[in-house]
Amino acid sequence: MRATRQTPPRRGSPVPAQSGSSVGRTFYRQPGICVTGEWFVVAGRRFAVRDLTELRTARGARDWLTGRVIAVTALTLAAVAVTVGYTRGLDEVSAGVYLAMLAAAFVPVAVAWLGDRLRPRAYELWGRHQGLLLLLFSTDDERQYGQVSRALMRAREISRLAGLSEPVTIEPWVPDQR
Repeated sequence: MRATRQTPPRRGSPVPAQSGSSVGRTFYRQPGICVTGEWFVVAGRRFAVRDLTELRTARGARDWLTGRVIAVTALTLAAVAVTVGYTRGLDEVSAGVYLAMLAAAFVPVAVAWLGDRLRPRAYELWGRHQGLLLLLFSTDDERQYGQVSRALMRAREISRLAGLSEPVTIEPWVPDQR
């Protein structure tokens, strides 16, 4: 029996399901993202599932603005501490100044925490396609990332099993012990 290849789905078009086969099955579909038994389509790019290897997850870089604010705040705090130390001597500084500098030391921590909450790091799915390491998918929505990555894993398993929906298990024959 000759196997036929399914053509990649077009943007906005439904993926036809083949009866009796899991290859044409759709595992995930949202606007701009489609995972079938044969294709992974994201943002208009199409990847054959069988050609994807070495899939791995990563987190994107922190927001550049948050990093710069932390660096500027830390440098300003260090400059204030050095200036106070040189102008008065550290033994002549009141306890209030030490408390103010200690409170100011928490500003970079608060900025980092707030920056991570307002601009979270992206969840990234990387993999090899035709020998190239590519960023296949990226989102800041943890739930969507989990759904897409699980759908792609199921599609890869189906592709590896040559379209079988479940793995074949062979029960060993054991003669009756009568």
